[in-house]
Amino acid sequence: METPGLVVHGEAAPFSTALRSLLNNPQYSDVCFLVGQERQEVFAHRCLLACRCNFFQRLLGPKLGSGMPSPVVLSTVPAEAFLAVLEFLYTNSVRLHRHSVLEVLTAAIEYGLEELRELCLEFVVKVLDVELVCEALQVAVTFGLGPLQERCIAFIEAHSQEALRTRGFLELSAPALLSLLRSDKLRVDEAELVLAARSWARVGAAVLERPVAEVAAPVVRELRLALLAPAELSALEEQNQREPLIPVEQIVDAWKCHALRRGDAARGAPCRRRRGTLPREHHCFLDLPFK
Repeated sequence: METPGLVVHGEAAPFSTALRSLLNNPQYSDVCFLVGQERQEVFAHRCLLACRCNFFQRLLGPKLGSGMPSPVVLSTVPAEAFLAVLEFLYTNSVRLHRHSVLEVLTAAIEYGLEELRELCLEFVVKVLDVELVCEALQVAVTFGLGPLQERCIAFIEAHSQEALRTRGFLELSAPALLSLLRSDKLRVDEAELVLAARSWARVGAAVLERPVAEVAAPVVRELRLALLAPAELSALEEQNQREPLIPVEQIVDAWKCHALRRGDAARGAPCRRRRGTLPREHHCFLDLPFK
């Protein structure tokens, strides 16, 4: 009886280098992509993409026929991220960069590339900083990446004031912002959170061409107005008349908390203190501990 053969392996590096030379190389390519808003040409090899990724197997199936088909338009993925995906498919390795890793992660998720997704997640955690964290949180919320969402929220809890001043914060979706405002561990005072929420709503209103109050509606219920001193609450009420942001009944509930001198009197008006809440005289009758 013939003994089974033994699989032996040559050196991986020369093989990877040879395949890398085919990246975006028109020579021998049989498919062209027009990638990103700029419609950048990217050349590839259909058989390699199809055997490595089910998404491309479906996209580049027999319907395209033989020879060089018409270019395939992929306008939603930036060219740099798409080239990183191809690098991974060709060589099973990828060079990631802080400024583009979230776009590569998004493409990996959309193309069903689990291994690349995990590599991107590991990299994001390593390079997470104040400028990146809100963008990473948005990706985590959009795609249901629970561990990454928890990591981002923990980072923002530790660097709250800095994170709230970033462009990424202003571009958060309402569900992503909600996940932050529900935290007791934010190291920022409620007055600053109210200002940050107003800035966020103004940006959203300009982009969506909708009233500020309408944009803010899904999130402002998480603002803990009862933590504000009477003078601050009066000032907020006046500004709210000029530029509606918070429902009137929510402000009324905060006033009830002051009038009744009990933190539990205004159900639906949260008054639990956060880590960054500055002390005010009336906090003594809230009788609610820091979390």
